[in-house]
Amino acid sequence: MGKGGQGCPPPLYSRVPPGVAASPVTGPPPQPWGRRRRQNQTRVSFPTGPASLRLLHSPPHQLGNTAARVMSKKKGLSAEEKRTRMMEIFFETKDVFQLKDMEKIAPKEKGITAMSVKEVLQSLVDDGMVDSERIGTSNYFWAFPSKALHAKKRKLETLSAQFSEGNQKKENLQQSINQAKIGRQDTEERTVLSKELTSLRQRKEQLKAELEKYKECDPDVVEEIRQANKVAKEAANRWTDNIFAIKSWAKKKFGFEESKIDKNFGIPEDFDYID
Repeated sequence: MGKGGQGCPPPLYSRVPPGVAASPVTGPPPQPWGRRRRQNQTRVSFPTGPASLRLLHSPPHQLGNTAARVMSKKKGLSAEEKRTRMMEIFFETKDVFQLKDMEKIAPKEKGITAMSVKEVLQSLVDDGMVDSERIGTSNYFWAFPSKALHAKKRKLETLSAQFSEGNQKKENLQQSINQAKIGRQDTEERTVLSKELTSLRQRKEQLKAELEKYKECDPDVVEEIRQANKVAKEAANRWTDNIFAIKSWAKKKFGFEESKIDKNFGIPEDFDYID
């Protein structure tokens, strides 16, 4: 090595700002502008490629929307969209299909998942939009635009008839209301009579409540109670007679004493007919 460092490799950073010590390996310390630049950059771990470069240099207030657009997934079809697209297959082809055929065609041409083909097809059959017939061991499905058109026409006629019927009923009710309003204008005399009617109705309710207190003394109610007591007495004596008959049979059949029978079956000593 010569004097003055001759023969040595030049330092990695040859340009050093005045007053700053440089290192041959690491170079000068980072400048303040470098720190600010790194702080303003936003780093994300997804995705890769050109999209990642756009994310790295996107302003912070736009990063959320950009990431959401990148990570969003394709939205699936709704049930009604699946039904519409499956009907398009029938209308466009005007052909007859089996279930296995639809499970192959629907995913490819209309984007309907194969797992949902059977369910969607059955819903169309249940609603009468698709015809189905079992021939041999296979089920066949078909639907033609003409039938769908006729079905919609019939539905329209039914709804139109219901609408007309509803309008007619509305007109009849309105006429009844108008007729009921005749002679019921709010006059001073009508107001006085209305108050009097309300007062009389309240008085009627009070009298009914008071009459209810003395209902037990009503001759008709008393007679009903007497008849009920008579029926109950006859029933009690009838069952008493049955018990005496069973006791007599038990004494003759098994030789039991009457006192033991009464004790075992809880029959009181004064058990007898009701006079």
